[in-house]
Amino acid sequence: MLFHEIYGSYYQAVSVILKKALQQSLTKRDLAALVQEHAFGESFMTIPDGLQGGKWRLLRKDLSTPLHHQPAMPLTELEKRWMKSLLLDPRIQLFEPDSSGLENVEPLFTADMIVCYDCYADGDNYKDPAYIAHFRTILQALREKHNLYIIYETHNHASARLVVTPHYLEYSEKDDRFRLIASGWERSWIFNLSRITECVLADNNRCAPLCEPKKSCVTFELEDRRNALQRVLLHFSHLEKETKKIGPHRYLVTLTYDRQDETEMLIRILSFGPVIRVTSPEHFIGLIHARIEKQKQLATFSPGNSE
Repeated sequence: MLFHEIYGSYYQAVSVILKKALQQSLTKRDLAALVQEHAFGESFMTIPDGLQGGKWRLLRKDLSTPLHHQPAMPLTELEKRWMKSLLLDPRIQLFEPDSSGLENVEPLFTADMIVCYDCYADGDNYKDPAYIAHFRTILQALREKHNLYIIYETHNHASARLVVTPHYLEYSEKDDRFRLIASGWERSWIFNLSRITECVLADNNRCAPLCEPKKSCVTFELEDRRNALQRVLLHFSHLEKETKKIGPHRYLVTLTYDRQDETEMLIRILSFGPVIRVTSPEHFIGLIHARIEKQKQLATFSPGNSE
């Protein structure tokens, strides 16, 4: 265990109860409600009995407390070092967290001690001043319910200029990127923050509702070799899915995804190689054939194969 058990949920729950007992009269109904809200389900059998029965000597029989000061839960040195390590993460720094009190604390670990695998190496540059400014402008727009004027670099390096309503930010651990989900022009938008070249609060505060994203499905047969089933289910754990066993070590998997992410889905499914065979829809199968043909052409005409 990283942190000592005295700072666990049981002690947090008792602390809340004692604070309420100091502030005003505590009833048995209050006691039960606070235990249910702040502790685990089985705590209902231990905490009320320990407090009401006088075993812990923290409450009198009338549920008043002999304490004169509110209980405090100071952080241990280990907890401070853990927090310092987290706050050094450049992604957390984007949110401007308050690190006061940790100035002279040595971090428990640093980023150079961690090796990441199974993720892209070209993630967002979280230390870029322009990226930081755009991120914090988006946060301000989300908190204050402002629209945003965005200039966005598309995949073909053209510039799109839009006024959109931001709805939320999402982070892809695999891609190591933040994306903004927004709406406007009667559709929803997904912006990679690294492609935003300008971002300012818009004067027009008429907010557009978030359009329901268009969904698509892909179905494939999976042969459970080299623990393929577990790897696939873990890889697509964030998607709605249906899995059916159709034979010894064979499964039929259907994934539901946002149509705007179709290219990403294609690449991710192909990454599993021959253990997956897409069976529908025909449109997706056609994309696979086109992708494979393109790869064959690139291999054929690569400099290493020229005569």
